[in-house]
Amino acid sequence: QVQLVESGGGLVQPGGSLRLSCVASGRTFSSYGMGWFRQAPGKEREFVAAVNWNGGNTVIANSVKGRFTISRDNTKNALYLQMNNLKPGDTAIYYCTSRRTGWGSRYTEYDSWGQGTQVTVSS
Repeated sequence: QVQLVESGGGLVQPGGSLRLSCVASGRTFSSYGMGWFRQAPGKEREFVAAVNWNGGNTVIANSVKGRFTISRDNTKNALYLQMNNLKPGDTAIYYCTSRRTGWGSRYTEYDSWGQGTQVTVSS
């Protein structure tokens, strides 16, 4: 399994921006599909965004479409989530995740998870 470490979370005011990063160990990162999920207190883990192995295909959840962008840099074994115009409803722990084949929004198809990074949107 690949090891994933997220960073970049924090406290931000509504309308602000954050950029989450996820660094992966292992030499096979460039072949993995990657994704971001989030979980708010008392709620189930929710799909946010996913990207295929070379960054050529992405899918974004409707709840964040137009505000969030997912990208990756395979030369750095890194995955990113640019979050703009943040809202209080975006408050959650954000998790980076990977899968050996394919890409998409199904939680059960991912097999490695980071420890998560807290994002809090509040005035």
